[in-house]
Amino acid sequence: MARRRLMDLVTVLCLGSWVACGGGGAPEDRDPADTAGDERAAGDGPRLSGAVRGDGSSTVFPIMEAVSEEFQKENPGVRVTVGISGTGGGFKKFCAGETDLSNASRPIKETELEACRAAGVDFVELPIAFDGLSVLANPANDFAQCMTLPELKKLWQPEAQGKVMRWNQVRAAWPAQEIHLYGAGTDSGTYDYFTEAVVGEEGASRGDFTSSEDDNVIVQGISGDPRGLGFFGYAYYEQNKDRLKLLEVDGGDGCVAPSPETIANGTYKPLSRPLFIYVRTTALDRPEVKAFIDYAITNATSLVAETGYIPLTDELYRLARTRAGKRTPGSIYEGGGSQAGTRLQDLLEAEEAGAGGDDTGPDGTVRGDSAAA
Repeated sequence: MARRRLMDLVTVLCLGSWVACGGGGAPEDRDPADTAGDERAAGDGPRLSGAVRGDGSSTVFPIMEAVSEEFQKENPGVRVTVGISGTGGGFKKFCAGETDLSNASRPIKETELEACRAAGVDFVELPIAFDGLSVLANPANDFAQCMTLPELKKLWQPEAQGKVMRWNQVRAAWPAQEIHLYGAGTDSGTYDYFTEAVVGEEGASRGDFTSSEDDNVIVQGISGDPRGLGFFGYAYYEQNKDRLKLLEVDGGDGCVAPSPETIANGTYKPLSRPLFIYVRTTALDRPEVKAFIDYAITNATSLVAETGYIPLTDELYRLARTRAGKRTPGSIYEGGGSQAGTRLQDLLEAEEAGAGGDDTGPDGTVRGDSAAA
């Protein structure tokens, strides 16, 4: 919890004042004397210095918080700052060249791709973990144990606004009590993925619910409201399980609760999803940014699990390391945004097969003439 409090403070400073986070312009607009990536002697070897600036998803934030803290312990000359603007808000800053990294709980959309292209921002897309969007109720709720996808759609679709207001309108056997909804803000990748998976259209939902880009606000809302129901990432449930009731979801093959096992093997469907880091290609020219990305992928298995999320398989981390080493441009999702039911492994393996296999060394460096693609 000390880490949580420390990084919350950093986040407040980031959101309240870009200057407080060492900003005031694009990452490359620094004084030459503070050029990121200078290697300076420290004891018997070189020491990294400079800054790494990230923003984006509140869902991915705990992972990057853990990576940042451990990386800075080993590299005290590098300052890492991470903000929470939501996936969409993070991409706005990223495509404007204001950040080195953008954390995302869904793949980049076509409109965001176009914004990056227009600004001349090339990037590498790196999966970092799995998550399962979880449906939560207040512990005082003693009747709802599982909800089907049609029931969730009936409750959350745009047509439900002002009409589906009580529990018995979702299932007749449930009491005629008001239902109070909580969910991710519309700038959040969590909102995009949930609406795609449940309603069938990304960004389509009723608007009369309490929303926030900060999952902790949603936790507080549901836990303090006996008639509350909402959704957010599995890790936030794990951190607050004593305050919330986790519901199972029937995606067509029976009721399944999210867990590390069901999220990783895909049986918790269609609400299992990958999480991403996007890094600007030019930022990878700076040693401290490259070192940070290498550290994140190399240590992901332990740090992701520590934060309550589900690590990728060793093979998927190898494929991610290959992408980083080659600086493979663009998105394997081709700007499609949230794509519920699409398997990350299938896309990465198809990409590798099309590229003629892995020519990346064990340290993530590319064998051959150039790391650029």
